[in-house]
Amino acid sequence: MIGVLLVDDDPMVRAGLRLMLGGAPDVAVVAEAADGAEVPALVASHRPDVVLMDIRMPGVDGLTATRAVRARPDAPEVLVLTTFHADAHVLGALRAGAAGFLLKDTRPDDLITAIRAVHAGDPVLSPAVMRGLIHQVTGTPERRDRAAAARARLGLLADREREVAHAVGRGLSNTEISRELHIAVSTVKTHVSQILTRLDLVNRVQIALLVADADLPGS
Repeated sequence: MIGVLLVDDDPMVRAGLRLMLGGAPDVAVVAEAADGAEVPALVASHRPDVVLMDIRMPGVDGLTATRAVRARPDAPEVLVLTTFHADAHVLGALRAGAAGFLLKDTRPDDLITAIRAVHAGDPVLSPAVMRGLIHQVTGTPERRDRAAAARARLGLLADREREVAHAVGRGLSNTEISRELHIAVSTVKTHVSQILTRLDLVNRVQIALLVADADLPGS
């Protein structure tokens, strides 16, 4: 059973999410929060596997709460909920370790599929949308500094690890990377694990963000 913590300041949204998840035999809502300030205590007491996190809340927002959750040694996965495709706060949450994001009007079946995916360690993220988010800060001094830092970090990788990292950045699965690079899926997994360890990253989303930071035109 996949335990889910719902975090949204709107009780109607939480009720709708609970209703949508109620039909899944392997998903159970273990707790709810109306403010990001409540999240750390609820995570500690209920130990959810996945947190559905509203990004915009009037108290402690979802970005701050995501940072707090992902800093835990036994951190659950975080799926960010937003109303806008181009919400800049989503990018911050992904950099903080969220496994992906969903729009609040996502269909029930897609929501359940996404929860199962992040619980299994797979990101829920469109590479095209991710690049759109990053483009919001292209050309700024912060963007240029981030690009230089990203390229330096990727330079720490061995050639094959860098190839795998760029493939992750394009949104390829382990199986697709295996076919493209003509290596075993188990070898791809090993390279991904080595990349995460070597670059002190927590998930594939952060690998993809690092690659996008280094590769975007205008950087």
